[in-house]
Amino acid sequence: MDSHLIESKLKSQELFRGSFLHAFRDTVALPDGTQASREYVIHPGAVMIVPLLEVPGQPLQLVMERQYRYPVQQVMLEFPAGKLDPNESTLECAQRELFEETGYSAKQWAKAGVMHPVISYSTEFIEIWFAKDLSLGKRQLDPGEFLEVITQTPDALKQACLKGEVTDGKTLPGVFWLQNYLSGQHDLTWVNAA
Repeated sequence: MDSHLIESKLKSQELFRGSFLHAFRDTVALPDGTQASREYVIHPGAVMIVPLLEVPGQPLQLVMERQYRYPVQQVMLEFPAGKLDPNESTLECAQRELFEETGYSAKQWAKAGVMHPVISYSTEFIEIWFAKDLSLGKRQLDPGEFLEVITQTPDALKQACLKGEVTDGKTLPGVFWLQNYLSGQHDLTWVNAA
């Protein structure tokens, strides 16, 4: 039982409603009966894709993106990712985002897991999907979206993480899932694309 840890909402105040984020300040009752304030952001959820580019006779490559992220004022190396649209399944979102951002479609998909990147102030979750049997088409970036698609070997990506060159909060656990999959420590259940 977790009742000694649970906080209960007493009242809620909307702070901000934007086109993407929705922020609140709630007053909560703490387990000891005192009250506290909790500020948090409602997020629709997202997906991240680990695209495995397998070419016979060549080392495995990963499809990655380099994108400028305004809040941190840096170009970041990341796995493809994107937020859920209303009434969209996470697999549909993963398929859409991979194609729109990179031009790749995948014949096979496997859900690896889910992560909550900022549990202290957001409802955001990110489902991690693997994609393989890739074929390249013409990507369809959203208006105002600028990114560079590159490929990298798993070892080169791991080294970039260890050197602190990759700091993206979703890509780092993606590398963890990738290492476990490639080492045989984590089996994935692959499904064919719809």
